[in-house]
Amino acid sequence: MILKLRFPALFLFLLLVGCRAGGPGTPATTVASFFSKYEKRSGFKATEWSADLLQRLALVKAAKLLGGSNLTDAITGIRSARVISFTPTTSSAQELAAQGLRGEAEGILRNNKYEPLSTAGFGGSNYAISTRGSGSSVSEFAALGTLPDVADSFVLVSVQGNFTRSQVEALSKYLPQIVQATAR
Repeated sequence: MILKLRFPALFLFLLLVGCRAGGPGTPATTVASFFSKYEKRSGFKATEWSADLLQRLALVKAAKLLGGSNLTDAITGIRSARVISFTPTTSSAQELAAQGLRGEAEGILRNNKYEPLSTAGFGGSNYAISTRGSGSSVSEFAALGTLPDVADSFVLVSVQGNFTRSQVEALSKYLPQIVQATAR
């Protein structure tokens, strides 16, 4: 009798687990796969920036004018940065927002052992900053937020490089301005 009940119970359990993992389509498992999954879809805009020598020199000069060695050191530590923003412009895009786009990104960060750093309110938007690295060294950080004045919008920023936590905090103060400039 118990053996007969195990198979249907196991089948039901696997079915429920499969439905939960579904999210908006098959959920991405890494930040890179999240970008690949969504960057060409309607309502999304992706921007990638790789630091070459001239860009770094210009940014370091600007950082020295704006504020301090933490910001300057953080900019020189950047290897690459990616921004993906989402503005629901169609009914299918609004449906995607309702299905939990932000929840999918939060799950990726949690499952890949990113540690929450802070939630900073700058420029009318809130960005939740999470870092990944070892000890006081940060090799990657991600920021989740929204576009100002855009309902149901979404932004994911991924920055790779060599940083300290204080350098990430210095960079995070300028994220809203950077996102607004790249989201246009």
